[in-house]
Amino acid sequence: MVSRWSKHDTSWMLSLFGTAVGAGILFLPINIGAGGFWSLVIMALLAGPMTFLAHRGLARFVLSSSKANADFTDVVEEHFGASAGRLISLLYFLSIFPILLIYGVGLTNTVNSFIVNQLGMAEPSRIVLSGVLVFGMIAIMMAGEKVMLKAFEVIVYPLAAILAGLSLYLIPNWQMPDLSAMPEWGSFSVTVWLAIPVTVFAFSHAAAISSFANAQRRHYNQQAVQKSEQILKRTSVMLISFVLFFVFSCVLSLSPEQLLEAKAQNVSVLSYLANIHNSPFIVALGPLIAFIAISSSFLGHFMGARESLNGMLQKQTKMAPAKLDKLGIAFMFFAIWFAAIMNPSILGMMEALSGPVIAMILFIMPMLAVYKVDALKAHRGKFSTIFILVMGLLAVSAIVFNLI
Repeated sequence: MVSRWSKHDTSWMLSLFGTAVGAGILFLPINIGAGGFWSLVIMALLAGPMTFLAHRGLARFVLSSSKANADFTDVVEEHFGASAGRLISLLYFLSIFPILLIYGVGLTNTVNSFIVNQLGMAEPSRIVLSGVLVFGMIAIMMAGEKVMLKAFEVIVYPLAAILAGLSLYLIPNWQMPDLSAMPEWGSFSVTVWLAIPVTVFAFSHAAAISSFANAQRRHYNQQAVQKSEQILKRTSVMLISFVLFFVFSCVLSLSPEQLLEAKAQNVSVLSYLANIHNSPFIVALGPLIAFIAISSSFLGHFMGARESLNGMLQKQTKMAPAKLDKLGIAFMFFAIWFAAIMNPSILGMMEALSGPVIAMILFIMPMLAVYKVDALKAHRGKFSTIFILVMGLLAVSAIVFNLI
């Protein structure tokens, strides 16, 4: 019998939701919708099972360790050996860290643009602005789990409310698509295939799963697996409900030609909607949503990067864990601050490189572990295991195809 839902469970559900909903959500309607209405419908049907089953698999993998407080690096080393474990841990860190750099740049650009365009003030010093923003974000994480979970509550409720409000606001502009026009199968299947990675990353909260699973183990002991599944299920329902309603509302209020034009311009869906509707409401909400979404996702990704960096450093040195943690945080602060000051344009490339690794660690590795680890053997041959493995292979192949 699983214990009753508690405030602790709600806090973690909001944290995982916040980790998943980054600034990428503002490009999601364009990236998925540009492939046509039917590919959007298919991805909407696949999104729920993909999101829940993949993250459940990763949480089960973390909780399959024989050690009571094993983090991700400990678990991969235990199951795959020291050398493979270190390589996977390094790849895991390198899949999260570039996203943190992207969010550092995005946060600075969003606030800078808001100060100049919305508030009509002079442009602040980029060095000072980025330093204050990155320091503020990291300070929340340094304050401990309770403060971090509270911060997520403060951030995520407005984010969910604004997403729902915007989705409702766009309903009068909906244009029903021509449902009788069936797409040509060859090009349609390629469109759906290439949309899988976009869907994987739009709903991914993999960066926070190891910390989340360990928190449930500390809190619930023997019930950690069941409670993790329960929280992940509700997180997935919340994600799918709010995000897909937003995506459908945006896509139905734009024509296929407009979606392709927005994709060619490489602007967020809110920027494009604000331009065509001349709406001060959307213009004002755009920077606010971007700021809230980037902030919440930054916190979740910092949690994963901090844990994996600490895990790797502890395997290489005899230094005290508390000292290593401070060194790791200092390194990440200066790296993110430097990226935010430099404002590089190679961020898309970094995202493309971290993409295949996230797909492998979230979809493929936990499913391979099912066939290797005795603690997970109950899940061998199950439909969910095969489904996630296939989706993972499709996602990785689509990303590689896009890169080539």
